[in-house]
Amino acid sequence: MSDDLALRPAVLDRTLCGGRIWLPEDPGYDEHRLGWALAADLAPAAIAFPHSVDEVIAVVRAAVAAGYRVAPQSTGHGAGPLADQDLSNTVIVRLSEFTGVKIDAEAGTARVVGGTLWEDVIAAAAEFGFTALHGSAGDVAVAGFALNGGLSFYGREFGLSVNRVRAVELVTAAGELVRASADENASLFWAVRGAAGNFGVVTAVELDLLPFSDVFAGILLWDRRRAAEVARVWRDWAADAPEQVTTSLRVFSFPPLPELPPFLAGRDVIAIDGAVHADDAEAERILAPLRALEPELDTFARIPSTGLVAVHMDPPEPTGSVSDHRVLGELPDEAIETLLAQIWPELPSGLLCAELRQLGGALSRRPHDAGAIGSIEGAFALFTLTMAPVSAAVEPGLAAVRRAAEAFEPWAAPARLPTFSENRTDGGRLFGGARERLAYETVRMDPNRVFQAHHPVR
Repeated sequence: MSDDLALRPAVLDRTLCGGRIWLPEDPGYDEHRLGWALAADLAPAAIAFPHSVDEVIAVVRAAVAAGYRVAPQSTGHGAGPLADQDLSNTVIVRLSEFTGVKIDAEAGTARVVGGTLWEDVIAAAAEFGFTALHGSAGDVAVAGFALNGGLSFYGREFGLSVNRVRAVELVTAAGELVRASADENASLFWAVRGAAGNFGVVTAVELDLLPFSDVFAGILLWDRRRAAEVARVWRDWAADAPEQVTTSLRVFSFPPLPELPPFLAGRDVIAIDGAVHADDAEAERILAPLRALEPELDTFARIPSTGLVAVHMDPPEPTGSVSDHRVLGELPDEAIETLLAQIWPELPSGLLCAELRQLGGALSRRPHDAGAIGSIEGAFALFTLTMAPVSAAVEPGLAAVRRAAEAFEPWAAPARLPTFSENRTDGGRLFGGARERLAYETVRMDPNRVFQAHHPVR
């Protein structure tokens, strides 16, 4: 931001967004500044909750005029990288109260506004026989997920979620609503498909849907004592699995909490979950090698597409957790031993979960018309996670997840995934060869650096 902009008086109109704006001295500020990721300690100069495009425009213009930066946010998922930045001169514009979805069944598309959640889009699409390239949790907002890449349990067949985006509308640093697509503002359209938070507040996304409304999906679960056997079979099976299947393997150490089901509370287990986009007979054939391991729990069956977001058992409410990740190019036996060592009953690591997500297939193929992010080079995505329910647990939790992720460096690729990057991450790892062009686009669109992205490109 220029010196002139930074020196302007910091005065904000309390009537912005119909009065839904909170400053640090206001009652309710501490409640409203919390995002979905409760472990992220966000301390902005103000936080505003617009309910319309006009209110987004008004708050951006007011913030710029008063010398503030603007941080776009949907729900506060993945807020860790923003919490690591100085927000004392920043207005967070959170779109969680500005929602809505419209399905165009003839075109097979959805128009999604503001901070709309995937679960709402999936439900609306199912009424017309469609689903979407969503993630493993239904309460994640579409814009933040899709425009930062987006891994789906349909991903190995259909690619990254970002490649289904056909248009984006956003409010720029000039306080103007701009539409970007392949035919309008094409350079901006390229840039926002991977780094949208650097260019404006996204008020709408239009995306192509998938033409089906049910899927063969579920979870297989074994006791932790079977982990080495299960992990090796899954690794070998994944190498030859058809692209219609996308799965994850997770090793858990569950505390004995009463809110957990009895088959999980206080146990160490290994699980495989995911989806197979095939008819029942073909899905049964594909899963046969995993079922031959005789899991104690097997829920794989034909389910409505709306049920897929429940398969991964992500928490339905905001949580205090911390995580780290890597993209792995291979998974030799040594890497499997490293994975299992992260969750070891006799030697607690502090982790709740160590996870591997299956990559490859269409996820590794970049479409010719892709944006800044269009594919992933790697065989598996590693995700390490633990709970941090109170502020005192954040630092030790971060140390645990980082230590676990760093143990996989011998097999790690340089790349990182924006949707898995819940801590500050080098832009070169996130954007690769696109970073230089992205930086140029930010200079063109936002020369005064008004927007403060979770993952800045410059």
